[in-house]
Amino acid sequence: MASFPPSLLFTVRRKEPTLVPPSKPTPRELKQLSDIDDQEGLRFHFPVIMFYKRKLSMEGEDPVKVIREALAEALVFYYPFAGRLIEGPNRKLMVDCTSEGVLFIEADADIELNQLIGDTIDPGFSYLDELLHNVPGSEGILGCPLLLIQVTRFRCGGWAFAIRLNHTMSDTLGLVQFLTTIAEFTRGAEDAPSVPPVWQREFLAVRQPPFIPFQHHEYEQLIDTIPDDNKKSMIHKSFLFSPKEIRAIRSHLSPHHRSTSSTFDVLTACLWRCRTCALELDPNDTVRISCAANGRGKHGLHVPRGYYGKLCPSSKFKFVVIVIS
Repeated sequence: MASFPPSLLFTVRRKEPTLVPPSKPTPRELKQLSDIDDQEGLRFHFPVIMFYKRKLSMEGEDPVKVIREALAEALVFYYPFAGRLIEGPNRKLMVDCTSEGVLFIEADADIELNQLIGDTIDPGFSYLDELLHNVPGSEGILGCPLLLIQVTRFRCGGWAFAIRLNHTMSDTLGLVQFLTTIAEFTRGAEDAPSVPPVWQREFLAVRQPPFIPFQHHEYEQLIDTIPDDNKKSMIHKSFLFSPKEIRAIRSHLSPHHRSTSSTFDVLTACLWRCRTCALELDPNDTVRISCAANGRGKHGLHVPRGYYGKLCPSSKFKFVVIVIS
C-alpha cells in the first residue's frame, strides 16, 4: 500500500469498455457456488489496484495488449469468471457459464506514476474512480460481469492494473491464483497454468440435514457499547511494525508465550488491547476480534490444490492497493 497526494489533478482518457471472452470455446453449463460463497454478506464487489513502475525489459511492449491477450487465455481455464450469476431456489447462487466475458477498459493518464504514489503507507485512495471506472450497470450481483479490469498507462512508461471482483466467486487467495495465471500467460505459457484451477464447490455444501457441531461466536449478535463520542473521534491511520517493534512487544510477554506465540498472535493481541483501552469500554463488556483465516492446507478440510472459491466466511474489505517495483 502507498500514500497518495490528496489534491492531484490529472486526466484519464478511457476507451469504451469491451468484453473479453475466453480465447477458445468453453463448456456451457451451470455451476453452483458453495454455501460459503453465496452468503448474503459477501454479495458485493471489491477492487484491487496494482501499480507497476517502468521496466526496461518491457520497452516496446504495450501492457494493455499483453494483459488483454493473457486474460483471454486465462479465461479458458477460469471460464466461470466469463459467465453470469443467476439465482436458484432459496436464493442459491449459480454461475451460468455463458462465455460472455469480463469487462475490460483501456486507459491513459496524463501524469507520471511517481506523481501519484508516495513512499509512506497510509490508508485511503482518492483516485479509485479514475483508475477503475464503474461502468454503469456493471456493479450488480446477478446478470452482470463478474470481473471489471482497467489497465491505465502513465506517461513515464509505468502502468496500473485495477480489477474489481464479484466477491461471491473467490476470496483473495483465489483471486491471486487467477492473477498468477494471467501473469504466466504474459510470460509466454503455452499449455496450461502451473496450478490448474479446481471448482469443486460442492465439498463446502451444508450437510443435509444440517448439523452444527461447534458454537460459532462470530455469527452472534452483540450490543454495540462503544460510546458515540469515541466513534466520532476515530481516525484511520497505518502503523509499520518492523522486527524491532515486534521484538519490543514480545519482551513484555512471559518466557513461555514469548517463545510459542506467532508474530500474528503477538501483533493481534497488542492491537486488540490498545484499541480496547482507547475506546474506554466498560471492563465487564464482552469484546471480540474477528480475523480472516485461510482454510487451505488446514488439517481435516482436504481442500484440493487449485481451489479458488472462498474459504473464509467473514472477510470483507474496501480495497487493496499494491505498488510493484
